[in-house]
Amino acid sequence: MPAQTTFDPVTLSDIEAARVRIAPYLKRTPLMRSETLSRRLGTNVYLKAEVFQKTGAFKVRGAFNKMLCIPDGARGHGVVAMSGGNHAQAVAYAAHTLGMRALIFMPKATPANYVDATLGYGGEVSFTPTSLDGFAAMEEYGTKGWVAVHPFNDPLVMAGQGTAGLEIADDCPQLTDVFVSIGGGGLIAGIATAVKERLPAARIWGVETEGADCMAQALAANDVITLPAVTSIARTLGAPAASPETLAAVQRYVELVTVVSDTEAVASMRFLLERTKLLVEPAGSCTLSAAERLRDRFGPNDHVVLFLCGGNISVEDVCRFG
Repeated sequence: MPAQTTFDPVTLSDIEAARVRIAPYLKRTPLMRSETLSRRLGTNVYLKAEVFQKTGAFKVRGAFNKMLCIPDGARGHGVVAMSGGNHAQAVAYAAHTLGMRALIFMPKATPANYVDATLGYGGEVSFTPTSLDGFAAMEEYGTKGWVAVHPFNDPLVMAGQGTAGLEIADDCPQLTDVFVSIGGGGLIAGIATAVKERLPAARIWGVETEGADCMAQALAANDVITLPAVTSIARTLGAPAASPETLAAVQRYVELVTVVSDTEAVASMRFLLERTKLLVEPAGSCTLSAAERLRDRFGPNDHVVLFLCGGNISVEDVCRFG
């Protein structure tokens, strides 16, 4: 049976309200035209540089929107989350800013730079054998007086991420295409809703990497599937499964989900660093890899945005991957 959802997980009005709510707490990141990439792809290419966002990634948008909506009397022990990367840092930073306690479950294989940053933002870290174990622990704590901040399957989180889509639509009203990475699907659900409601003719293209392709597999099966393991180096795309709501959003709004290799993502990471001076983690640079594959879909009069979702990669990994 196809995955079903009985409600729109996020609406344009939700996203517009989120933009007002979170504005005091984060940056409005730039949308920059790249002459180099425009010549390379034969169209007009723009980079949404979320690498300059607080904590180095888009995740603070959703974290703040969720946490600002928690009533004072419902804060309980604090917030609890599961993440092996950018969501962990975002929740820790937002909790510290808002005077809340944050407990983050992280898979034991999480790179040290993500753990150190999460601790540095004031989060408490507890390690689990796998991300699936971390999600289970988060849900358990959510029944014990903690407020769970899910990395993608929450309408408030999706609405917060969607504020980046409003910025893209405002800054590039001539937009024809936008490439967005997919982990569990909350980011693309929010951005696609904002962009398609504002600019209905624009096309949304999803991107995953091999070994972190739960959405592509869900689309093929027409139902949510769970990966036995996440093996891609793009760790911040490491959701083991999408949700019925994010799958439904992709089915509704997204043209195609392209799955690229780690090798392609690393080549794009190097190109972006060398030619645009932006350090983008593979989970973001893969959008360029997908645009390269689909370059025959664009013409000289199109306007294509690559959403560079984050830049939280260690120098050690840059050297190792490069």
